[in-house]
Amino acid sequence: MPKAKSSIQIKNRRASFDYEFLETYTAGIQLVGTEIKSIRAGKVSLQDAWCYFSGGDLYVSGMNIAQYSWGSWGQHEPARDRRLLLNRKELRHLSQEDKKKGLTIIAVKLFIADNGYAKLVIALAKGKKEYDKRQSIKEKDTRRELERGGIL
Repeated sequence: MPKAKSSIQIKNRRASFDYEFLETYTAGIQLVGTEIKSIRAGKVSLQDAWCYFSGGDLYVSGMNIAQYSWGSWGQHEPARDRRLLLNRKELRHLSQEDKKKGLTIIAVKLFIADNGYAKLVIALAKGKKEYDKRQSIKEKDTRRELERGGIL
């Protein structure tokens, strides 16, 4: 019997406003305890999530997975740093790009894959300036107005 499609998709909406995405990757997450149950319940915040390298591995920091309400002794720490699972080629490329000035790696979206594993979409990003943000707002308003069928 096939598994039901998961509707869990937690997005970092602020990220697309503050950053320009250059490349995106899909990474697995190393979870412990009741973290997957909390993710399936949708109790995750990616608001301040960013990634860093430590010892050749990539970690996500600032991702908050709330404690599972029905858990007892196997509870997890909500704000711990979690290891991301990527292949060596991707890790090497991201490590080289992360060392460049003005680039960072941020968490964009968290979802449950078809096989039941939690996946995190990360992006190599460049911060936007204030005038870039104003331009993004203007483009979004123009696109919205055209979709409505209205005349500017």
